[in-house]
Amino acid sequence: DYLFTLRVYLRTPLLLSLRRGQASVSYAQSLLGAPETRLTTLSNGLRIASEETNQATCTVGLWIGCGSRYESEKNNGAGFFLEHMAFKGTKKHPQSALEQAVESMGAHLSAYTSREHTAYYMKTLAKDLPKAVELLAEVVQSSSLSEADIEQQRSVVLRELEEVQGSLQDVCLDLLHATAFQGTPLGHSVLGPSANARTLTRNDLVEYINSHYKAPRMVLATAGGVNHDELVGLAKQHFSGVSFEYEGDAVPVLSPCRFTGSEIRMRDDALPLAHIAIAVEGAGVASPDIVPLMVANSIIGSYDITFGGGKVSLLGLLCCYIMIIYSVFKMTIISLIHLSSRLARLAAELNLCHSFQAFHSSYSDTGLLGIYFVTDKHKIEDMMHWAQNAWMNLCTTVTESDVARAKNALKASLVGQLNGTTPVCDDIGRHILNYGRRIPLAEWDARIEAVTPKIVRDVCSKYIYDKCPAVSAVGPIEQVPDYNRMRSAMYWLRF
Repeated sequence: DYLFTLRVYLRTPLLLSLRRGQASVSYAQSLLGAPETRLTTLSNGLRIASEETNQATCTVGLWIGCGSRYESEKNNGAGFFLEHMAFKGTKKHPQSALEQAVESMGAHLSAYTSREHTAYYMKTLAKDLPKAVELLAEVVQSSSLSEADIEQQRSVVLRELEEVQGSLQDVCLDLLHATAFQGTPLGHSVLGPSANARTLTRNDLVEYINSHYKAPRMVLATAGGVNHDELVGLAKQHFSGVSFEYEGDAVPVLSPCRFTGSEIRMRDDALPLAHIAIAVEGAGVASPDIVPLMVANSIIGSYDITFGGGKVSLLGLLCCYIMIIYSVFKMTIISLIHLSSRLARLAAELNLCHSFQAFHSSYSDTGLLGIYFVTDKHKIEDMMHWAQNAWMNLCTTVTESDVARAKNALKASLVGQLNGTTPVCDDIGRHILNYGRRIPLAEWDARIEAVTPKIVRDVCSKYIYDKCPAVSAVGPIEQVPDYNRMRSAMYWLRF
């Protein structure tokens, strides 16, 4: 992403843009200008959260605290199947009428399912908010779930499962979860196995809804041209009837998902490239270690060979220098220089891989902190060596300049990710479920700014140093090192 951004900016007439005053808002001003997120809770426990701006459009959605982690081996994939069923009609609106209602508003209705969250949301004109909330309430509470629609969607889900098998990144990361959290619900894939897609019944779907679609686990979130008080009134009208009780007080409690250092390999020499992921157990979403680990991942960065080399050209450095003079561009440019991370430079200079990215998948009580890369079969050992070397550097030799560059890149990234009402709405919904409140950008900024090289070294040593990793590999992977070799590279012997 940073490489692409640099290429775009190097093609932009920077000084002309400055003279025209196009970049008139600094990073600090964007933090101070962020609107407040208001939060209200109904008597049944459903929470309503909104960020109000003066836009003509808005995004409104329902975020629910359930996903594949709440499923068993028998019903794994039920949440994903329900996502497909959501727009096949309600008791009040058949599918054609539902589609017509959405299209007549010029709106976009969508949904997604993850390991711990499910979301149904709509992007629409702000004036159509009442109708959007009404339709969302119907979709979540009154889906028809007819036997005919279930059978029709069964073939659609099976086809989608086949398509996902063609995405080797998805396959590799699903295998990583399967081995890292083996024997636990976090080892399940979100889509579930094809065997379940063939056998899930209407009763399975209804039972899933009755078990998990409870008001205290729901957040009605909005962003854009909305009025919070109006939204609360709409929520009372359409969601007051959502149950907050469980049959027999059977409140589902998440069991701890233990991490297991292990490996899983799926060798296929017919594939052109090897897809490999290595990870250790990361921090849960509410852990204070989250921010230092975010900075650590930012130090490692990402790389893609299609975006050019890992070095910044002389022209690029000159442009960067000119832009740094202007404080309004300061955050953007420091984030662009982030592409010169040690691992990115090595990847370009030594032709180690086609791409890599550092990642941290955080869940309520655990996570996966890792590096995923795609490489030629003859470069696997070299790339694995330098990836683990980058981890060791985080634990032992990370410098002030490394941290400063990474912090600024991370700040710019956080701001860039919230461009538009839909990503803001998603951020609100997930934050309320994870933290019970929306963490404002200014607070993230302060927490990032407080990170020091010593904190990075200490936190990374806690999670990475001398830990057993989980490894997944797909493709022509004969050269993947023996697990004991990869385990021994998780520490350095110093004399």
